[in-house]
Amino acid sequence: MADNIRVLLSEEEVNHKINEIAAQINRDYEGKDLHLICILKGGVFFACELAKRLTVPVSLDFMSVSSYGDDSKSSGVVRIIKDLDEPLEGRNVLIVEDIIDSGRTLAYLIEVLKQRHPAGIRLCTLLDKPERRVKKQVKVDYTCFSIPDEFVVGYGLDYAQKYRNLPYIGVIEL
Repeated sequence: MADNIRVLLSEEEVNHKINEIAAQINRDYEGKDLHLICILKGGVFFACELAKRLTVPVSLDFMSVSSYGDDSKSSGVVRIIKDLDEPLEGRNVLIVEDIIDSGRTLAYLIEVLKQRHPAGIRLCTLLDKPERRVKKQVKVDYTCFSIPDEFVVGYGLDYAQKYRNLPYIGVIEL
């Protein structure tokens, strides 16, 4: 790992914010079951940390959707690589994503999931880049951090499959 990485959000900041978001989700879903859909691969770090802090009954499924490949810019073409294992009908669904920028991937995914008749769909993200939003209809219900338009790594986020294991959010300095 020879790249120079500047810390944008420390491990402590990330953990503190996940605690806050989990507390809000616990209040919002009190007395209900919650079905988390973790968007792989990057979302797995955040989803696991979030799930550990939830006190409502939680089930978990995984989906892999990509619009990046091995580049640092979205291709704009959304592909479902791994679909869900369980039906969504009647379930309270929370999509857990590592980062949302253009919104193309989530706009597509939400439309696909709505056709499966969940009780409701909400969206939770670790990082949001609202200034890059192309799909304005994507409403993020729970956001840990809004960040500037920089390419970030760590805490599940990668560059060509590297840096996911960093315990903080960093920016590769080019």
